[in-house]
Amino acid sequence: MRDEVMAAGQTSVYGLFRTCARRQPSYTAIDYDGLTVSYGDLLNRVDRIASALLGKGINPGDRIAILSHNCPEYVELQLAAAAIGAIVACLNWRLAPAELKHCIELVEPVMAVVEPELHASFAVVSQLPVIEIGPEWSRMSTSTAPDPRLGTMLESDEQGLTILFTSGTTGLPKGALISHRAHVARAMVFAAELMLAPLDAFVAWAPMFHMASTDHMLATLMRGGTVVIINGFQPEAINMALASRKIGWLVMMPGVIDAFIETRKAHPGPIKGIRICGAMADLVPRHQIAELTRLLDAPYLNSFGATETGLPPASGSVIEVGVTPTDLAKRISSFCEIGLVDPQDNDVPDGEPGEMVIRGPTLFSGYWNAPEANAVDFRGGMFHMGDTFRRLPDGRVDFVDRVKYMIKSGGENVYPAEIERVLLAHPAVSEAAVVKVSDPKWGERPVAFVACNDANIFADELMRLCGERLAGYKRPREIRFIAFEDFPRSTSGKVQRHVLEDRLKDEGAA
Repeated sequence: MRDEVMAAGQTSVYGLFRTCARRQPSYTAIDYDGLTVSYGDLLNRVDRIASALLGKGINPGDRIAILSHNCPEYVELQLAAAAIGAIVACLNWRLAPAELKHCIELVEPVMAVVEPELHASFAVVSQLPVIEIGPEWSRMSTSTAPDPRLGTMLESDEQGLTILFTSGTTGLPKGALISHRAHVARAMVFAAELMLAPLDAFVAWAPMFHMASTDHMLATLMRGGTVVIINGFQPEAINMALASRKIGWLVMMPGVIDAFIETRKAHPGPIKGIRICGAMADLVPRHQIAELTRLLDAPYLNSFGATETGLPPASGSVIEVGVTPTDLAKRISSFCEIGLVDPQDNDVPDGEPGEMVIRGPTLFSGYWNAPEANAVDFRGGMFHMGDTFRRLPDGRVDFVDRVKYMIKSGGENVYPAEIERVLLAHPAVSEAAVVKVSDPKWGERPVAFVACNDANIFADELMRLCGERLAGYKRPREIRFIAFEDFPRSTSGKVQRHVLEDRLKDEGAA
């Protein structure tokens, strides 16, 4: 009896999607390149695909890799896997062959779903059986009778559904396993924290191998909204979607906001409604935040989350429309517990930097096949994020930097993000990244890479700004101007400091 009671308190991504489909079968689930698919039709396709996968010998817990750009088939595979208890490993098509091979070998999938354009790249690194998106996939979605076991094959909601690969800033990517429990919790946190309505649409333009699309795409389909699929950052297509759908959260990442602002200025058409926009405010020039919110008439999400945690731990505040923020401190998200600790896992006093640790239902289930990393990162029953914050007297937290990327200059700790925030506050600066370089006197010193949209801005002016707002030991010793497009970025739009650092090392060696 106890097992039955516990089972009744659990659900799955597929179960919640199916409930929406039965409640509103004619409502649009997917809008892609002029093609719309209703919830009823999507459920029918998903059930047949899931049954075909069972027929091919896929069992609960088996991994299915996918290498594809954004398309409806990506959604169908994830929902079909959810129906049979399989796990989808979302491969990053931007990776180098050696990195891609590493990801495949790490999770040991039994088969792969690959789009034709990427089939040759996949064949170079793997000999797995492949289902190609196209005629074969279409046959699976129409010719297989639905299996009556669909939706009953999960032993618990702790079973994994997706593996999303971390960006691997200093090493090879790790595979973060995200369970049905975590995906359902993330959907509920999205709705509660962002005040979304059930039918609010989501524009999935970010790569579906990234949490920004997969998390919120699945959340939208569990809630009953429409997913507008766009293959990559196409500002014109995103702008057009705003006129046809009421959007809940419009994802905008560092590195693309300026281009979208220019598109929106050139084509200021009607907007049906946006509840909230943006992400990762710490990495965005502040004047861009003010301009984007004015153009969209929507507040900016002052977020701090991760692939491993979802929207929490610190995405509970917004920047109001038209405001150029002077303070980017964050409110702790609902539905999570957090702490700030020193290297010995003792709580740090307010105002002192400490690593953020988190516990809550949105948390992932660990890194795939990485017991040593899991033992370290989950010690004490809390997940250690590797990010440093300070707690303010009002309870908010202020991002400092990555724990593992710190500059030791003359015995003092210098956090690059503190310098970057000062530089990004200048209205002419469109990007800034600070890295460390060896120094014979100080051990290490900070060097800033900056992109400016005004050719009349010189290093002296930015140095003066740093002098006004930073302690002497924190000021960059050098400022290098490079083009905005020359900043190397991860899939989430974050600048990859280690690549810039390697450039400096190569110069020194030369």
